[in-house]
Amino acid sequence: MLTNGYSTYNKMPEIIDKPTFKTPPKPISTKVVSSTPGRLRLRVAHSHRQPEKMQRIANALLANPHINQVKTNFHHGSIVINHDGLENVLATLKDLGIIFADVSEGNTEAAAGVSSAVVDLNQRIKQLTHGAFDLRILFPLGLASLSVRQLFKRGLQLEMIPWYVLAWYAFDSFIKLHGTSQEKSAND
Repeated sequence: MLTNGYSTYNKMPEIIDKPTFKTPPKPISTKVVSSTPGRLRLRVAHSHRQPEKMQRIANALLANPHINQVKTNFHHGSIVINHDGLENVLATLKDLGIIFADVSEGNTEAAAGVSSAVVDLNQRIKQLTHGAFDLRILFPLGLASLSVRQLFKRGLQLEMIPWYVLAWYAFDSFIKLHGTSQEKSAND
């Protein structure tokens, strides 16, 4: 009987997936998101965001006496390192096979910056309103208000942005930001 193209099991080459001392670890692409005195935040490439890989990195970092605390979030690929000396942290990261590269995954720096600013604004609005409002409510409400204002101020004037376009954007953004009950029941 053939097994993977070999006539007997004894003739099959041995597959080694354990790293040896002679083989360097596969590089793990990361990006420095922020670096302040005593704190370094990294973003790990999407292909390395498995909990066991990130936990292995965190455990290796915690073995360094110059590192006080390591927090990981594998959903976002974030590693936050509180340290006493950046040089020691960078040396440990290099020993772990971590390289610094662009891991934006198709997003530009500007897009990532705008996206994080909107997320931050949304969180602040939720905190200020104790969870009653967020941007998913306020944005369509703002567009709806503009459409009503346009209707009363200018009537059905078509030379400028008509009220019904703003009303449609309000409705459409509300639906897109909240989804439909059919989508939710399909996902449950």
